[in-house]
Amino acid sequence: MGKAEADRAIPAGTAVAISDLRFAYPDGPFALTVPSLEVLSGERLAIVGPSGCGKTTLLRLIAGILVPDAGRVAVGDVAVSALGDSARRRFRISRVGLVFQSFALIEYLDVLDNIVHCYRIGDGLQVDSALRERARRLATELGVGDKLGRKVGALSAGERQRVAICRALLADPGLLLADEATGNLDPDNKGRILDRLFERMTPGRSTLIAVTHDHELLDRFDRVLDLREIATS
Repeated sequence: MGKAEADRAIPAGTAVAISDLRFAYPDGPFALTVPSLEVLSGERLAIVGPSGCGKTTLLRLIAGILVPDAGRVAVGDVAVSALGDSARRRFRISRVGLVFQSFALIEYLDVLDNIVHCYRIGDGLQVDSALRERARRLATELGVGDKLGRKVGALSAGERQRVAICRALLADPGLLLADEATGNLDPDNKGRILDRLFERMTPGRSTLIAVTHDHELLDRFDRVLDLREIATS
């Protein structure tokens, strides 16, 4: 894709726009095709569908972790699919909050250092006292404020999930992508953590796209999309 494709604007009020997307892993039979998908700014979208239909792959394509074989993925006014590797990484760190199903925490770091880690590896970003204080407040809000000095390997799955959510929210991202963000939490905490996610998203600006298998939570979202309705794999 050339510069004109990268610079092309998407419709006002659209947070994510996908068109004519095709992606296949080189070492397996899986392939994903999404002819068209738009997510509005400020929308809280839940994506559902059976295991293996491409939900996690779609989130990774939106984040720029994966690059489509064809088609276009835009976040705001940035054609993420047209960026090079380093530019996609900078964009992801500065503009997108990610909650991975596998947590993607660094075992040898403590909780506080895991929360602020993206700032350590991001160009032009600085870990200072204000950032650390924001990380501490987030950790307290999500119930891991008393674990900041512990290595994440010593935490339960639910505690690790909360640390991952803190890391995703630290930069107050315009787009939050959550892959089973409440999957390792007990029923009482699922609603509370979802409340925190919604509260931290800036009204009218921040957008949440969440993959979930928990149908009890779906009425909390603005829209529920079964990926099978728009994609083939």
